[in-house]
Order: sequence, then structure tokens, then C-alpha cells
Amino acid sequence: MASKSIDNAFTSKAVRGAATDPTYAGALSFMRRQYSKVLEDVDAVVLGIPFDAAVSNRPGARFGPQAIRRASAIFDNDPQYPFARDLFEQMAVIDYGDVLLDYGNHQETPGLIEQEATKILASGAYLLGLGGDHFVTWPLLKAHAAKHGPLALVHFDAHQDTWDDDGKRIDHGSFVCRAVREGVIDPAHSIQIGIRTEAPEDFGIRILHGYTVEDLSAQQIADQILAHVGDRPAYLTFDIDCLDPAYAPGTGTPVAGGPSSAKMLAVLRKLGSLDIRGSDIVEVAPAYDHADITAIAGATVAMYMLGLRAERLAASR
Repeated sequence: MASKSIDNAFTSKAVRGAATDPTYAGALSFMRRQYSKVLEDVDAVVLGIPFDAAVSNRPGARFGPQAIRRASAIFDNDPQYPFARDLFEQMAVIDYGDVLLDYGNHQETPGLIEQEATKILASGAYLLGLGGDHFVTWPLLKAHAAKHGPLALVHFDAHQDTWDDDGKRIDHGSFVCRAVREGVIDPAHSIQIGIRTEAPEDFGIRILHGYTVEDLSAQQIADQILAHVGDRPAYLTFDIDCLDPAYAPGTGTPVAGGPSSAKMLAVLRKLGSLDIRGSDIVEVAPAYDHADITAIAGATVAMYMLGLRAERLAASR
């Protein structure tokens, strides 16, 4: 037991290296990362965004960050599959905690999220957001585009989220519309994967519909993403309802006919050559979950996002 740790999120002396807490005990940060607001010498930051006032169907995604953190405890202390490495041996990662939001004043929400994201990005760290409903991607995109310019959006979802937007709405179904109109994303090199609903506008964004995803292999899907985005700076957002409800029942707007978690994780694994500047996982709503199926899928997607970042950092050092 001498080599074991407990409550690594609070007791760790460094922001690198794997934790050794039991999977069933200890403080629940994301993957046992140290809770910290200190951004100096940090490579990546995990930020919770507990907001779900923009949903059009079932609420509950405000509890998504908690659920994802809890589910991430299942990752043991061996090298993380399929990256075959301790993600934190060379990559310094902290859990920054959550954005403080006023539940009674939603018009302040986007500004508060953007403010926290801007602060983190100013440090040079990579930002991984844990939602929250999909509206939270809008202020995250604004903060990233302010630093990197218009981004190619790589968007895993059952919905296009391109419904009409007046620039003021607090709506998880219109953030892509707003991002296009305000020049935050580059629609010509953006792509949506897993779409199986109709929307009135696509803004020229490339769509891989659910039936197309069903017919293609993971490699073919990844190849289309890589070819369409090319070497442009990209932002990766993953709505957990991209997955079929069999693999993600705990979400606000589930849509039948989607892909498996195995297939979409295989796609993510093949996106290492993308220049991903930031990412998020959203719409995990644990009140509708069973045996943490959705939370585990969401935590694994988030881990893959950090895994891709760890490989990119390792290759550059």
C-alpha cells in the first residue's frame, strides 16, 4: 500500500503522472487529476460547465460534469487503451473545476463561460470542456476563435444544431447557425457526423448522415473527416446523442438509429493528424442513464480527446 495514493485530486504533489487511487474510492476529479486554478506549466485543462437551461427536451445535463468525472474513475492506472501510454507522464493536466453560473440569470451564462475559457486559453493550455447541454459549445467556440481564428468544426451529433438564431437565444439547437453567421467557424471545412434529424439549413457544412455512418467503416469515416478538414485548426465537439440510445440512454434528446460507442471511439482514434485546438463532450444527462452506460461513454470520449492531445504533444517534444 505504500505506493498507493488516495484523494489524488487534492493530495498530489505534481500535475503529471498517473494516480493510484482505488477505482471505488477517493476524490472524483476527471481521471484523478489535481484540482487546481494554477495554469502555469499546464498542458491541458479540464473544465466542467454545469448548464442545461437551453434544452428543447429533457433537462439534466447540468449534472453531466459530475457524472463524467465519476465514471472516469473506472480508468485504472495502467497505460490507457488504445493509446498504450500513461497520458499524464509527459502531459501536465489539471481539473479546473466548474464554471460558476447563476441559475436565475441565464443571459450572463455565455459571457461567464467565455471568460473562463479565455483565461485558460491565454495560458497556452489545451481546453477540454465537460458539458452541460450543447449551447455551452458556443462560448467555447468564441473563445477559441478569438485566439486561433475561424475553426473547422468537427461535430459528432444526431442533430445539426442549425436552427434559426437571433444572436441572443439560449438554445442548444442553434449554436452552429450562430457560429457560421458570426464567422467563428469555417463551414466549408466543417463536418457533422451521425446526423439523423432534419433541419432547415446546413450552411454548406459537410454531413455524414446516420445511414451513411452505418454503411461506412470507422476508417472510411475518419478518412472523410481528415480529407475535408485538412490541416486547418479544428474544434472537436461530441454530443453524446450521436450514439444510439442503446449506448447512450442518458441524454436529453435521444434519436434511434445511431452508431455504437465502439464505432465512434474507433473514428476518434484515427483523428490524430487533425490540428485540434480544443474540444468538448456534452449532453450527458445522468438522470436518464442506466448503470452509468452514458457516463462511461462520455468519460471515454473525453479520455480519447486527451489521448490524441498527449500523442500530439509527445510528437512535438
